[in-house]
Amino acid sequence: MKDQINIRFVFLALLSVFILNIGSTEIYAQKTKKNKARLNVQYVKIMDGEIYFDIKASARIKKKNIKVSNIDLILYNELEEERIELGKTVTNMKGESRFVLKNLNAIKSDSSNTYNILVSFKGNDSYKKAKKSISFKDVNIEAKIITKDSVNYISATLINANSKDPIVDESLTVYVQRLFKSLRIGEEFNSTDEEGSILVPIENGIPGVDGNLAIEVVLNESDDFGTVKTIVNAPIGVPIVDESTFDERTMWSPRNKTPLFLLIFPNLIIIGIWGFIVYLILNLFKLKKS
Repeated sequence: MKDQINIRFVFLALLSVFILNIGSTEIYAQKTKKNKARLNVQYVKIMDGEIYFDIKASARIKKKNIKVSNIDLILYNELEEERIELGKTVTNMKGESRFVLKNLNAIKSDSSNTYNILVSFKGNDSYKKAKKSISFKDVNIEAKIITKDSVNYISATLINANSKDPIVDESLTVYVQRLFKSLRIGEEFNSTDEEGSILVPIENGIPGVDGNLAIEVVLNESDDFGTVKTIVNAPIGVPIVDESTFDERTMWSPRNKTPLFLLIFPNLIIIGIWGFIVYLILNLFKLKKS
């Protein structure tokens, strides 16, 4: 009888250990499971301005797309026989990062005048390693304002920066800069002709501070050239008065623009209170000595 009890006890003990091992293995596996990170890279060139790469990191977890923040990314310039490290960047809370180049001479092109960039993530405790490559050629946008029959136009030409050849059949979009969102003018897509040019009329009556308009011509997210933008300032708008109070001392201004009465009166009250306290302390010393 005792032998049967001992056998049952040993069997139950072994079964418990086996179940615990399975449970701990599953928990460990769940803890060590890594999610797959995805990278998106966009090359942006602003004529006579910045050149940079906009990078976004995301992951799909439990059928939801989330932004991957605070991960280290390394950028490389890839050539035929070598890979040159350009630098490192870290994604912000929105899973975004911007890597700025000093100029396009900071990277090298291959024999076909194509620039090849690799963004690499080496992985961490939560995400697997990931990488994303992009390739692009350097192009320029030359734009100016012309007038024909009393109508103002924006004329823009897209050319290869190396060969100076016109780029044909690429879509350019024209905008007028606004505070919150740029205003598109003309057609949504304006394809370049055989000379790589577009001609878009500018409507009359567009308001601008002192009559000045900032007109953008944008090659947007091209597979071959990335995003390229140029800005033309033109005094062809309807003059308006800038009524912004940003530089004035108002209640909603930043600290360095605090209204003067809020600086003077509270400080006078504070000085008066401290003066009264000092007066009382001096009188107490006088009473004590007397």
